[in-house]
Amino acid sequence: MREIIIDARDSGTRLNRYLARVAAKLPASLMYKYLREKRIKLNGRRCEASARLAEGDILQLYIDEEFFELQRLQRDFMRSSHRLSIIYEDENMAALYKPAGLLSHGDKSGGDALLGRFTRYLYEKGEYEPESSAFAPAVCNRLDRGTEGIVLAAKNAAAAAALGDIIKRRLVRKLYLCVCCGEPPKDGVYTAYMKKDGKRNLSAVRREMFEGAREITTGFRTLGRKGNLTLLEASLITGRPHQIRAHLSFLGAPVLGDQKYGNAKLNAKYGERSQLLCAYSVSFRLDEQALAGPAAYLDGRTFSLKEPGFVNKYFK
Repeated sequence: MREIIIDARDSGTRLNRYLARVAAKLPASLMYKYLREKRIKLNGRRCEASARLAEGDILQLYIDEEFFELQRLQRDFMRSSHRLSIIYEDENMAALYKPAGLLSHGDKSGGDALLGRFTRYLYEKGEYEPESSAFAPAVCNRLDRGTEGIVLAAKNAAAAAALGDIIKRRLVRKLYLCVCCGEPPKDGVYTAYMKKDGKRNLSAVRREMFEGAREITTGFRTLGRKGNLTLLEASLITGRPHQIRAHLSFLGAPVLGDQKYGNAKLNAKYGERSQLLCAYSVSFRLDEQALAGPAAYLDGRTFSLKEPGFVNKYFK
């Protein structure tokens, strides 16, 4: 029999995910059988695969040693660059800067990505050990490859769940800076309907609801103008993929450098090959439910970047 005391890193993790890590060779069918037969107990009692672990829980495993022969994990994250810019960090989470051109998550190619860099950082400082933890570091919001800015990342399961819930329930205010072409929208909040074509990775926006579309709401505020370029602050009220870029293109003011929704002639004129869009500020405004959770200390906090380079390039 093995007895494991759950630590803070795995608090909030589902039992079945934890077992898949610590007993990598235990088949799922056998895991469920052992749960029914009480050969897997949590705090001395029968438990379900969906049970959420908590720090200090005692897991008792009456299973054969052969199932504990851990398969050596391929540390793909070590292929990622060690370059990482951290805006804020505590024992639970971090606010990271993602440069334009870098993926938030890795793809099938296994190339460099922000998540890989963050995971490598935690591994090298001794805060993450893949063989002993069921939880892997996670980024909780994504930015398009060509968009720079702030990405929130979790160090443990409880933080990942709390940040995911806060983002889902729109308790985070996200502000962006961008350079747009043409006549910008007047200051205000705009609503439209957008549908993404997954195969083409392209979104269509219309004024009225259409089949398969979802409502989008974006706030815009003009901060500066120079010639046919405008510096805008955009506020995401809903958070759909490509929302700011597609919405501005629909309104007749595409983001400069945008290769999907932009003005090809102006992109070429200014020599911009990636959208001039930066997620520069993230603010937490928590409700009563979130204030009762592990991320309550973030209420009222704002993480911000200095002005991106394109502001100085075109408006200073």
